[in-house]
Amino acid sequence: MAGGKEPIEVKFRLFDGTDIGPSKYDPNTTVAALKEFVLARWPQDKEIVPKTVNDVKLINAGRILENSKTLAESRVPVGEVPGSVITMHVVVRPPQSNKSEKQQSNSPKPNRCGCTIL
Repeated sequence: MAGGKEPIEVKFRLFDGTDIGPSKYDPNTTVAALKEFVLARWPQDKEIVPKTVNDVKLINAGRILENSKTLAESRVPVGEVPGSVITMHVVVRPPQSNKSEKQQSNSPKPNRCGCTIL
């Protein structure tokens, strides 16, 4: 591997408890590349299927990982056993259509006023 760094073994835990992986990655792999890997390996029998990298969030040790960071930058070495598999949790953002419908149903509320001026 580049720079003499050992590969990092990662598995991805989906919302229903199933796993993708484990697989080994170069420490310089970006979080965005990890998300692309998750999308490519996403089980097709799931009810919720992310469409883009932006629909997926990766969580490691309670932190949401940023797309621009590398795997090495995103690691939390405290509590890790050397040579062990790192489990990252995968959270899928709800479809945008539901969000826009919710915003539309909430939009009339600001126009209603219950104030009385005496």
